[in-house]
Amino acid sequence: MPITSETSGVYAIAPTPFHADGAVDFASIDSMVDFYGASGIDGLTILGIMGEAPKLEGSEAEAIVKRILSRTKLPVIVGVSAPGFAPMRSLARVSMENGAAGVMIAPPPSLRTDDQIVGYFRQAAEAIGADVPFVLQDYPLTLSVVMTPAVIRRIVTDNPNCVMLKHEDWPGLEKISALRSFQKDGSLRPLSILCGNGGLFLDFEMERGADGAMTGYAFPEMLADLVRLTKSGKRDEAQDLFDAHLPYLRYEHQLGIGLAVRKYVMMRRGIIAGDAQRKPGSTLSAQAKADVEYLLARLARIDPRAALERAYASKQASG
Repeated sequence: MPITSETSGVYAIAPTPFHADGAVDFASIDSMVDFYGASGIDGLTILGIMGEAPKLEGSEAEAIVKRILSRTKLPVIVGVSAPGFAPMRSLARVSMENGAAGVMIAPPPSLRTDDQIVGYFRQAAEAIGADVPFVLQDYPLTLSVVMTPAVIRRIVTDNPNCVMLKHEDWPGLEKISALRSFQKDGSLRPLSILCGNGGLFLDFEMERGADGAMTGYAFPEMLADLVRLTKSGKRDEAQDLFDAHLPYLRYEHQLGIGLAVRKYVMMRRGIIAGDAQRKPGSTLSAQAKADVEYLLARLARIDPRAALERAYASKQASG
């Protein structure tokens, strides 16, 4: 089922598992995808920034896409951002031919003016084809490209196959409100908005009109619960759950080591076999690991899903 402007829920950003020597760990891809399938999320996004996509060869990216799409029934969005339109088009076509729900495109850091940004996405949309639904990735903190609500409106208006915004501005709550106000006054067609930043602001983003999350938090079950509770009008219950996770969530979201923290916890949960990143990458010090273990031990008193020793032991016992 392709993504549409009505798509909602939690699309987990999946990391790319590697062996210690940098080779892609396909066995861990299988176990990771199986975990996501049982976690209550609504879809997956692969080969994004946290998926270390720029470190992959084109053939590796295609192999990962095919492996994941053959493993899961969840809708999958594939990050196809590339320095040129030829590799973007190629990966988009391979992804869609193998059953992807859509693709995600980020702006290159070289874009500076509003017209350059709008023009780039017009060309990108043409490159992948009008039949391919795409997600507009808005992540100025990392990509250094600032897209105002008015620019986003122009991109969406110009490109009918732009059906979703991955909102990752910070601060960005007013941007969500502005986009929803455009919809109310009729100047913007319906647009799905899923939010990133590790879920750090998801509680209030949902209140501003976001449709869910697209991020890589190591406990996607919590994000799914938060979205479900919020949509059910149980704001205080959702906030209580979010508050319990916030100390660890904040730690995982640190620039520079966030992916290392996330992979370490996913390894400890038994989701992937190792926490290696492909070079260049970051590693956790012994003290950082101790920090994480402390935070998760505290979280486990409220949310048993953070009881890593039990989860890891169960995984090891099962094979």
